[in-house]
Amino acid sequence: MAMEVEENNTAVVAANIEAGIGKRGDVGDNGACIDRQPDTVVHQAGLNQTAGRGSRSGPGAHAATGIRVLKRNIKRNGSRGCVTRKTRFGSRERDWLKGDTQRGCVCLYGGTVDSQPPASGPQASSTPQTDLQLVLCSTSTTVEELCAQRDGQGLYVQLHGDLVRRLDPSERPLQLVYDYLASMGYADPVRVQQEAANSDLSCLIRFYTERPVNADQQERTLLKGVFSVRKGKTQLHKWAERQVILCGTCLIVASVKDSLTGKMHILPLVGGKVEEVKRRQHCLMFSSAGSQAQTYFVNFDTLADYQRWHRQASKVVSQTISLVDLSCYSLETVPEYLFYSQDITHLNLRHNFMSLQGPGGLLNLPRFSQLKSLNLSHNRLGVFPECVCEIFTLTELNLSCNSLHSIPVQIGNLQNLQTLSLDGNHLSSLPEELGGLFQLNSLGLSFNNFSHIPAVLERLSAVDKLALAGNRVESLELCTLVRMSHLKNIDLRLNGMRWVKSESLEAVNQVTQLDLRDNCLDSLDLSSICNLETLHCQRNQLGSLTLSGFTLRMLHASSNRLTTVNIYPVPNQLTHMDLSQNLLEYLPDWVCDCRKIEMLDVTNNLLSQLPSRLLNSLSLRKLLTGNNRLQRVPDLLDHVPLEALDLQHNRLGDLPESLFYKALNLKYLNVSANALESIPPSSQSEESLSTLQELYLTGNNLNENCGALLVGHQNLRVLHIAYNQLLSFPASKLSKLELLEELNLSGNKLKTIPSTVSSCKRLHTLIAHSNHITVFPEILSLPEIKLVDVSGNELTEIQLPDSLPATLQELDLTGNSSLILEHKTLNLFSHITTLKLDQKSTTIATDTPNVSTPWNHGYSEMSGQRNKLCVSVLAVDRFRDRVEACYGIFDGDRNEEVPRLLQCTMGDVLCEELQHSSVDDVYMCNTFLTSHRKLGMAGQKLGASALLCFIHRETSDPGGHFSLTVANVGTCQAVLCRDGQPVPLSKVYNLENCADEMERVKLSKAIITEDNKVSGVTCCSRLLGCSYLSPWVLPKPWVHTEPLCSQDDFLILGNRALFERVSYQEAVCTVQAVRDPRAAAKKLCSLAQSYGCKDNIGAVVVSLHIGEDSCTCEPPVSTTEPRGPPPAPVPMSVTPGPSDTATLSSSSGIVTEFSSETSASEIGSEAGSTASDEHPSSGLASRPERRCSVHPATTLCGIMVPGSVGTGTHPGLFQRQPSSATFSSNQSDNGLDSDDEAPLEGVISNGSKLEVEVDIHCCAFQLRSGVPQTPKDLDFEKRGSDYPNGKMRRQNSVVVSATNGCLLAVCGREIADLKKSPSTSSLFGKKLSNGSVVAPEDSHNLIEVALEAPKKKSGYFTAPAQLDPEDQLIVPPSLEQEVREQLRGQCPLISGPSAPSTPTSLKDSVWDHPHPPAFASTLVPGPGPAPILQREVYDTAL
Repeated sequence: MAMEVEENNTAVVAANIEAGIGKRGDVGDNGACIDRQPDTVVHQAGLNQTAGRGSRSGPGAHAATGIRVLKRNIKRNGSRGCVTRKTRFGSRERDWLKGDTQRGCVCLYGGTVDSQPPASGPQASSTPQTDLQLVLCSTSTTVEELCAQRDGQGLYVQLHGDLVRRLDPSERPLQLVYDYLASMGYADPVRVQQEAANSDLSCLIRFYTERPVNADQQERTLLKGVFSVRKGKTQLHKWAERQVILCGTCLIVASVKDSLTGKMHILPLVGGKVEEVKRRQHCLMFSSAGSQAQTYFVNFDTLADYQRWHRQASKVVSQTISLVDLSCYSLETVPEYLFYSQDITHLNLRHNFMSLQGPGGLLNLPRFSQLKSLNLSHNRLGVFPECVCEIFTLTELNLSCNSLHSIPVQIGNLQNLQTLSLDGNHLSSLPEELGGLFQLNSLGLSFNNFSHIPAVLERLSAVDKLALAGNRVESLELCTLVRMSHLKNIDLRLNGMRWVKSESLEAVNQVTQLDLRDNCLDSLDLSSICNLETLHCQRNQLGSLTLSGFTLRMLHASSNRLTTVNIYPVPNQLTHMDLSQNLLEYLPDWVCDCRKIEMLDVTNNLLSQLPSRLLNSLSLRKLLTGNNRLQRVPDLLDHVPLEALDLQHNRLGDLPESLFYKALNLKYLNVSANALESIPPSSQSEESLSTLQELYLTGNNLNENCGALLVGHQNLRVLHIAYNQLLSFPASKLSKLELLEELNLSGNKLKTIPSTVSSCKRLHTLIAHSNHITVFPEILSLPEIKLVDVSGNELTEIQLPDSLPATLQELDLTGNSSLILEHKTLNLFSHITTLKLDQKSTTIATDTPNVSTPWNHGYSEMSGQRNKLCVSVLAVDRFRDRVEACYGIFDGDRNEEVPRLLQCTMGDVLCEELQHSSVDDVYMCNTFLTSHRKLGMAGQKLGASALLCFIHRETSDPGGHFSLTVANVGTCQAVLCRDGQPVPLSKVYNLENCADEMERVKLSKAIITEDNKVSGVTCCSRLLGCSYLSPWVLPKPWVHTEPLCSQDDFLILGNRALFERVSYQEAVCTVQAVRDPRAAAKKLCSLAQSYGCKDNIGAVVVSLHIGEDSCTCEPPVSTTEPRGPPPAPVPMSVTPGPSDTATLSSSSGIVTEFSSETSASEIGSEAGSTASDEHPSSGLASRPERRCSVHPATTLCGIMVPGSVGTGTHPGLFQRQPSSATFSSNQSDNGLDSDDEAPLEGVISNGSKLEVEVDIHCCAFQLRSGVPQTPKDLDFEKRGSDYPNGKMRRQNSVVVSATNGCLLAVCGREIADLKKSPSTSSLFGKKLSNGSVVAPEDSHNLIEVALEAPKKKSGYFTAPAQLDPEDQLIVPPSLEQEVREQLRGQCPLISGPSAPSTPTSLKDSVWDHPHPPAFASTLVPGPGPAPILQREVYDTAL
């Protein structure tokens, strides 16, 4: 039967989709496949047609419409309402949808299906079931039409898993979805239609047929039940069945039959008591307060009821005021029982959808006779509710964010009103009657549409603060303020103000605080405001500033263009002044005359000298003068109270000799990035009185002689002396710094760290990377050591104590090419949360020749003072198995879940989007929007800044030059070095730096707090996640494409913390000086920390070798295959292109991060979890011809295609790309059965942690392009054996399984838990295609928050718990014998079935496949019957 569609596109096809898997249908009269359950015929208003199969009669039958309901199975996965479509639309539905982009589908949750028995007999239960309905409709279909089709009462919409709102009958659900997707950033109507049909979207917008029930909400709103009740403490009263209600602040006891009309006993509980009655089980005693207190005993039936009532009543009795908080409950009316609580004085109804009508509507609020405070903010009222003007007892009224356009004149009735909040509306005027509220002392008018200060304020004599931030007041006439003599505090920030005029000479005496931040002022003369105490004028365009100094106490004028500041008279009351980020070449003389100045910030100016009188001030405690042009610091003439001095980024050659013994209170000194060759002594005698606690000396020219001068600072806790010229550190001097907690000696020329470092018992952080250290420092015996970084040195061995401190969390040993760790050493490291080691090259004769890419990368992440790392990095040097690259950095600020999820999914999403579009703006934008959707539940409340870089060739010219496409949201940034100069490629979506975004957020009526954060949450206007802040915060990225050329040296990616401290130019100069990508990334992070950064820092450096022809070919070498053992590991090296003659040794080789914790979040935070793809070179004995990006060998996913380059033998048949995967185990095992045996090949075991080799290529594009499977292939796959290619070794209770290139070491008793964990179920069936391996976690699962995200088979979150049996690989017949011979030459782990084994790299390419595995067998079509090597399932091996 063909589906009939009305021409007006309002016809609705409802597909009732029951939870669970449906049974196969029968074939109807027309040959269509239908369910065994009868078709549900829906009613269409205005039509009297009959269905093709005729009308159906009987109970529940509806009028036929000619449109049959189609059944579709949807499997409910048990994650609290999240669903996954099991089958796609049928052909008829797809054809109907393709006919018009205004058609689509809406998922309706929470309805009930009344199943009817079919003619053939009962097949379903007659009881209602919770169902999910898939409704095909158009954008013109209204709620009223949908409800008419299904006899529903209404529809509800929920955004971001938050509040649930009832839709108006005239609203159009599908249009709401389309508008929501368009606001996110989708532009293509076809893509909008596809996204609207995606079940993952339910985490962002979801429709319900009934209001969803929230048990916690019901408990806090109303508790009701029939229990045994006794009145009074004496035995005179008997127990009786009564209805008991706890609502608001009262306990109500009523008759069971006449609960609303009969006699009721009301017991006020505020200030009373609720106690447990021990003589009776599940019994509570409720008592009111006061001398006339009454008591009721209530005996509950169950323990659950008892606990629920006790919990809620305890909250009520503990209150000091009669407050009822019903905020964020999606209420339309308040419970009717609430009106019996006549003692309520404070009622909070914020964030609801309150209506006027109904028994509990707003019209009934005047029934509260003692109500003083009413909060109705964020209720979408649209119109001022005049009924509240009848609550004459009100003293506080909040109607913010309700889209109000006017205030009624009845507002004048509220004569007791003291506080009125009207922020976030559309008001442009106020009624004159408002001026009669003489007790009103606080009036909030921020973020409205006022173009001038309302004149009615002249009559409100009690109002002392004018809150007009975020309006449209473009000019301020000071004479207006003269008439409002009661105003003391004026907030006019974010108004786009251009002028402040003073036409008369009359003084403004009353104003003491003025906020003019974030406007467009170019000059400011406030000398007529003679009593001004505090002025905020940051982020304007001020070139001059004139103030009165009579009472001035605080001046904030940063981020302007000031060359001078005129204040008269001298501000003797001034204590705090911020003039940073201006154009000051000198400090005004009056600054030195300020007698009470305590803090002065003049960083980022053009100062060349400091006045001597300033430094010798007897009041100055904090002086910040970094990033200027100072060449010297004046001598200190006398003892000064200075406590903090910042002199970084100047041109200082020395410091005053008397600095430390004249400034005895100095606790913080930062002189990094200068030209110091020595530091002054701590005292004039042997006895030092220094109180210095933090000293930063990074980036100077200090030598080892400075060590002796540090001895006097015995209170030193933090010492950064990185990137100097230290050849050694005096051992005797270091032992005297007993209070030292953090020591950074990186980037020097140290060959050893003195053993006396063991005297620093409080040391918890030692960073000494990029030196020449050969002996591991003796710091592992320190009781509080947490982090040790000795990467990039020349370590050969490590001498360890018998046991390590339990506090050690991170140990970085990367970049030590000669370091060899014994199994005993690895066992001692078993408890370390993060262990970073170099991946040693284990290239053998069967490895594929390395196809060089004209780039390589290094990265570094530092957690700063936080306990967790909230920055993650994505780095794939060979993306999609092509000469392409993908790099990204994700900063979650204070959350680590979202960065980890983005790191794991965004590479896959980009790969998928590249299949749909080749337009840069389109696929990059869709990658971000899809990643935003895939965050699921985690993205509702949490968010992250994201930056993604994609290096590729233009699709129009595949053999041409490379291009770099960059997309970002938030504050992560990318900088390209071209001809030695920085080229910014990203846009910082920060409200302070982006005027157009600020205006957009203001127009959407967001409340921007004084620290420029949207709703006080984030300063970013665009993020991935934080969907609850939509439409203020959006996920649509900035996209920019830059063609690459031979002048492009490298690319730097960094988060906000990095570029706040390190400028673009300094970052470029730093990388140019270091050259090695990983060492450069580490240096950038170390510099940011030494410059004062305390937050998480992340940096990625990509070294580019783009030549004129991008060719990096090498002559071929002998293809003889050695049959001996694999060659010894060799250091990885990268040969640059023709434009760069230097040979770069890449220290950013494979970095392995071990974790002994089962916390995925901890792995991501402490280890800096990074999805990376880095290629070690092959051994010299087996290195074949290396191909370039212009002339690559014809390979497919690492498998040489027959007929491609090279004939005869294939020395590099299979390609192995190493990465690292870690799993935890509670037992120590070395991977050996005895001391005689060799360890597993490709595995570095440290007991409970393993470093394994896995393929990290994303090859979906090749799998999709393969030749379809033949029936013979499918039949042969089904005959695969259970263990055809598995390698398994069992030791004690630890299983080591080698399957498809992934090796797992999991303690036997943990296996079941790992399989249950949603963050590890994917690891038991599928490895992430971008190389990131997410480890399990017990306490706080990585995707625990995102578990609610709807899952589908092609999505990231649904990697199956077992491999699909159809996931198999094909080897061409011509290569079969050679494969067998190569595998026989390798020593097998155990004797297994005599079946052909697939080499690891061959299996890796398909194991990586992020798409459904049905494409797996299309890898290499053979000319004849191809032997198929079935892959082993993890569950079977384990």
